[in-house]
Amino acid sequence: MIISLARLQRRKEAPGPPVPAPAPAPPVPAPASPTPAPEPGPARALALCRRWADPAAVAFATLLIAWRASTLGQWIVDDAAITFAYARSIDEGLGPVQQPGADPVEGYSNSSWLALLVAGRRLGLFDHGTLLGISDLVLYPKVLALLCTAGVIACVAAAARALLPGQAQAVTILAGGVLAANLSYVAWSFSGLENPLYALTAAATGALLVRGAVRGTLLRPAAAASAGAIALLAALTRPDGAVLAAAYPLAVLLFLRRERLARSARMAALSCGTFALPYAAFLLWRRATFGLWVPNTAVAKAQKPPRLAQLASTGELLTYGGWALALIGAACAGLALARPGPARRALAALLVPLALTLLAYGVLGRDWMALYRFATPVWVLAATVLALAVGAVWRAESRRARAVTVCALAGALLLSVTGQAAQNGKFSHRPTLSMCYVAERYGHTFNAYAAHLGLRDATVALPDLGGTLLTTRLRVVDLAGLTDRRVADAYAAADPAALRDHVLNDVRPELLHVHAAWTRRTGLTPPLLAAAGYVPLYTEGNGGDFVRADAVRDPARIAAVRERVRPALDDMVREMRPAGCGPRLRAGEGSPA
Repeated sequence: MIISLARLQRRKEAPGPPVPAPAPAPPVPAPASPTPAPEPGPARALALCRRWADPAAVAFATLLIAWRASTLGQWIVDDAAITFAYARSIDEGLGPVQQPGADPVEGYSNSSWLALLVAGRRLGLFDHGTLLGISDLVLYPKVLALLCTAGVIACVAAAARALLPGQAQAVTILAGGVLAANLSYVAWSFSGLENPLYALTAAATGALLVRGAVRGTLLRPAAAASAGAIALLAALTRPDGAVLAAAYPLAVLLFLRRERLARSARMAALSCGTFALPYAAFLLWRRATFGLWVPNTAVAKAQKPPRLAQLASTGELLTYGGWALALIGAACAGLALARPGPARRALAALLVPLALTLLAYGVLGRDWMALYRFATPVWVLAATVLALAVGAVWRAESRRARAVTVCALAGALLLSVTGQAAQNGKFSHRPTLSMCYVAERYGHTFNAYAAHLGLRDATVALPDLGGTLLTTRLRVVDLAGLTDRRVADAYAAADPAALRDHVLNDVRPELLHVHAAWTRRTGLTPPLLAAAGYVPLYTEGNGGDFVRADAVRDPARIAAVRERVRPALDDMVREMRPAGCGPRLRAGEGSPA
């Protein structure tokens, strides 16, 4: 029994026949990457529409503004032509002078805009002839204005994408429509002056602050340095543009938190340093070159410290822009500011540069030109606030509230346009003194006077300068003082007697012109001029064109010139419209009187 059990145990422990190992399974090929099915036509079109929606909105809004600007034709304001003359002198290697042989005087206050004009002249795009059949003195600055306008709208779009990505296109078009409806913005942006570049710096400041406030990037070094650089460009474009240097530090202060105090201080210092150091270098250069800390234009305008009543002039902008539109914008902005969230931060940041530009407008002295020339950055920032506030309300409110907002906004825009109609119509019929009119009325006319009267190496004193500098062969004394240091000092000292002494005794120009307010401001009245030996060639209101009698060898020529010029000048002065600039404005070229 025991033996049987032992055998059975050994039989169990003995190894059995070997079991063949299973054959390895054949490798399974990796599944091929699925080939994407071709995107259906409607889906592809929708994707393209989304991709190009923002650029299309920017382009459409820009075209709206350009269309409105086209109604002013080839008008360029004469003050812009003063900068044109300086661009010509600088490009020809004469330095910052109004014409060959003149002393260096900073008779401009828009250095960055001047640099763009000099660059255009160097590239053959400006002050060389015609482009597309239009004088490049007209076309080139208007193309620059169009590019700046597109930049303004692009900045609005960038702010809208940050705050209202689903409604960015509508917000962009709304802002563009509001600006296109505002002839003050359109006219001065396309006047040949620096306004469009200044507007671009204001829009860029607003966009930077909005994006930083919404995305939490305001305290990054790139944002701080960019804000300072934009403010520097603004200050070099217009002296009052320096107020934008305060926009970033104030916005940082607005969102200040205790745990970020040190970082906020560093970023504010970085922004201020980015602005202040280059601007201080520019001021030192100005002092070394011209002997002044401010442009000579500021001296001539005798800017006084602001009075409280002067700040109330900002109310005129509300009247022109439309009280209904302003109230709707304020109501929408108030609703957005009352609710915590991105819209509150964005609008709070955007109101900072708007308040600063309003303050700068109120501080500046009263401008003689129509349609609020200095208000351009205010219009840009106000339109951006309005569009973003309406978009924020649209996103947050019910359908009924949206419908009410749209109806109220449409009505307010209609009231705004009709309210501006009287001023706009007057301006459109007779825009502020044009470069072409001055070139023909004074430049060509006084060239002809000198030729007919036999005056060689003559000097002319007159207050309308831009077109004159581009066309005259004569030495020019600026009775407005913008390009003449002695005359500017007399205005700054409120001493018209010093001005008259300088003009009549020191300079003794062979030819002279005054009219309207310049007769009163200078005191160069016809009786005073007669006592100084001047006789009239053409009478215009309380002034006219005069020649110093002892400079003409043959007195009979004076009577002949009077008869010759009167018919043409009567028509020109009555209409204040030139027969045309011609392709070029060069010394001695054009049709003489």
